[in-house]
Amino acid sequence: MRKKIVAGNWKMNNTLEEGIVLAGQINDLVEKTELNGVDVVIGTPFIHLTEVNKLVGDKIGVAAQNCADEVSGAYTGEVSAAMIKSTGSKYVILGHSERREYYGETSEKLVKKVALSLQNGLTPIFCFGEVLEERQSEKHFDVVKSQIAEGLFHLSPEDFGKIVLAYEPVWAIGTGVTASSAQAQEMHAFIRKTLVAKYGQEVADNTSILYGGSCKPSNAKELFENADVDGGLIGGASLNAEDFMGIITAF
Repeated sequence: MRKKIVAGNWKMNNTLEEGIVLAGQINDLVEKTELNGVDVVIGTPFIHLTEVNKLVGDKIGVAAQNCADEVSGAYTGEVSAAMIKSTGSKYVILGHSERREYYGETSEKLVKKVALSLQNGLTPIFCFGEVLEERQSEKHFDVVKSQIAEGLFHLSPEDFGKIVLAYEPVWAIGTGVTASSAQAQEMHAFIRKTLVAKYGQEVADNTSILYGGSCKPSNAKELFENADVDGGLIGGASLNAEDFMGIITAF
């Protein structure tokens, strides 16, 4: 059975002190809550990883928000997969729409980042999704299929089984346009069908596909009731412990 996952992405928010407070609040709520099989992940800035890993209990996994596409060396400002692993982190978010848009993240770079993450025992949360123009021109299925294929379809079935997918409807994030629950399910079902064609039914059925749109406590239950939506990659709502827990308990 595939895992149900709610992963927070703090993005570039919170000083170290603020992050420790927030992680402590989330941990306290999680420790008191019956999670019903939901895996909880918090994706912090690099500077938080070590301290947050020390703070949280076994019910929470910690994720970095990116990693370098090289092993080590003269790459000023970069953080390697091995460095992330050494902090105690278990996950790494790769290919987020903001990295693709603002930092020129390409499929070629992501192939290297995925490989290095897996080599270091990290679970990649691999992001992809279409922008508004691509949705309006009805290219959204082609774009999503291409991003998944270019970034991941070189993997063996065994290695692909270690990946968590996260669909981002970029056109519905901060644009004033809202993606419906039905649209989320339609795309997630398409993604799973694409996985069946490449890797077979068993691998597809065991792959967790998270929804990375505007997920809040008010709409999480409706989204998570869809057969192919296995959880969420949560942005703004993960910066408030009560809101984040409201999404976690929506399962």
